[in-house]
Amino acid sequence: MGIVRFISRLFGGPGLEALPAGTPAPTFTLRDAGGKVYTLADALKKGPVLLAFFKESCPTCQFAFPFLERIHQATTGSNSVQLWGISQSDAADTRAFAREQRCTFPLLLDEEGYPVSNQYGLANVPTLFLVKPDGTLYWGSTSTMPFARPHFSEILQGIDFAIARNYPARGEA
Repeated sequence: MGIVRFISRLFGGPGLEALPAGTPAPTFTLRDAGGKVYTLADALKKGPVLLAFFKESCPTCQFAFPFLERIHQATTGSNSVQLWGISQSDAADTRAFAREQRCTFPLLLDEEGYPVSNQYGLANVPTLFLVKPDGTLYWGSTSTMPFARPHFSEILQGIDFAIARNYPARGEA
């Protein structure tokens, strides 16, 4: 067995590819650590949603979430985008993460076995998806190399540009 195939089988195997732009976003309902229910379909009625999948023990997630909080603060009260964190950690660890990272946006709990993460084809965190109000995936960032991730100000500018111009996702049009 080749090394690439071995590593692929060890860390997820076939079927764990993130969903591409233009694909219908899997709908879901999750609770936050306080028990409040959030449903993607309801949120999309208000505008686009940026999903940020994470695990509290992930060092890259710990680095990224203050920047995501800035995006949230920059878009709060506007018609730009709603930001939801999707946690692969338990409620206690997610609450602690929220306090440590000073997150004011909703952090939702992906149940044991990570059914929502699996629906989106996640193989690593942090992973971001922008879901358009029509329920399709507009954009995703699933890079496995931290140095290849876009700067968060570029993400925010891209979101604003795409929404303002109803810009099609790659492969659409």
